Amino acid sequence: MASDVVVAPAEKKGFLRSVASVLDWIFGFLALLALLAVCSVIPVLNFLSLGYLLHVSGTIARTGRVRDGFVGVRKASVIGSIAAGAWLVIWPARLVSGMWRDAELIAPGSSVAKAWHAGLIAVIAIVLAHILWACLRGGKIRHFLWPQPVRFMRWLRSPGKFGNLQRIATEYVVALRLPFYFWLGLRGFAGALVWLIAPVSVLLLATKLPQGASILVSLLGGILLLLVAIHLPFLQARFAQTDRFSTIFELREVRRLFLRAPLAFWLSLLVTLLFAVPLYLLKIELTPRELAWAPSLLFVMFIFPARLLTGWAMSRATRHEQPRHWFWRWTARLGIVPVGLAYVIVVYVTPYLSWNGSLSLLEQHAFLVPAPLMAL
Repeated sequence: MASDVVVAPAEKKGFLRSVASVLDWIFGFLALLALLAVCSVIPVLNFLSLGYLLHVSGTIARTGRVRDGFVGVRKASVIGSIAAGAWLVIWPARLVSGMWRDAELIAPGSSVAKAWHAGLIAVIAIVLAHILWACLRGGKIRHFLWPQPVRFMRWLRSPGKFGNLQRIATEYVVALRLPFYFWLGLRGFAGALVWLIAPVSVLLLATKLPQGASILVSLLGGILLLLVAIHLPFLQARFAQTDRFSTIFELREVRRLFLRAPLAFWLSLLVTLLFAVPLYLLKIELTPRELAWAPSLLFVMFIFPARLLTGWAMSRATRHEQPRHWFWRWTARLGIVPVGLAYVIVVYVTPYLSWNGSLSLLEQHAFLVPAPLMAL
């Protein structure tokens, strides 16, 4: 007679915790993408987004583990939970606000309207206390759904509560490393701009010249952009890996690393340039300002895996001490040319299709700040 398999309560609890941890990670990753998308459309803050994406490449290049590139997912989960939880708990205040406005429209200054106004103030105070208390307990969705009022009253009576609140908030903000990401993104942007200024300026000049001269100048600009595009992603990853600004100009070092992992370099370059193409297509029509975050979310979804692959290619090259076989080196070289050429052609025709015209040449999505619909 077969015996039933009994699962111990501890095993069940461990399994549920594992499932909850996985779901929390997935939610945190989605929240991270949303935060990067929001930052990418806000001037100055878009350097935070670029800095984070560069840090992803640099981290993988240093450690050699792709999983290390998902930086700050747990912290983003907390921010996303606070945003979602706050959105849920403010609904009572919204309903009371609607009742107060209706009362003011029907009978301005009446006792009923004043009562609803007083009730609105009380509800807002309760909601703010609820949000603060949920954040103090960890900011998870469950903390917003069940406030634990008895524990809250005990906390109010505890000494030094506001000192602890300041300490917790300070530690969390410092752990976000916002100045680090901003400084990294600003320097990465400046270095990429130095590389791109010559080819982009030549292409911009070509749009102002007569047709005959425009073709020759465009050809020169296209060749320059081709040479920059096939090197710049790895120069930026190298810069993020070392955190030294001078390394973004070490072209010889990147070419040496290419010999050690040619196919990985080709694959990462293919994904980086290919995933930038849909963002140019989005500029055919002007996107309404209230929907500017949607293309930016698409941008982050495309560029994030590209940065992961670039860091992975750099890590493979760093681990290998000797160049690969000549067959693989020349296969990658011959494969890089059509990839870069296709990207240059897309950039070349963009001014004739984009709402921004020739200014769209300034929006090099694969290298500069992630603002796909905002000319720099």
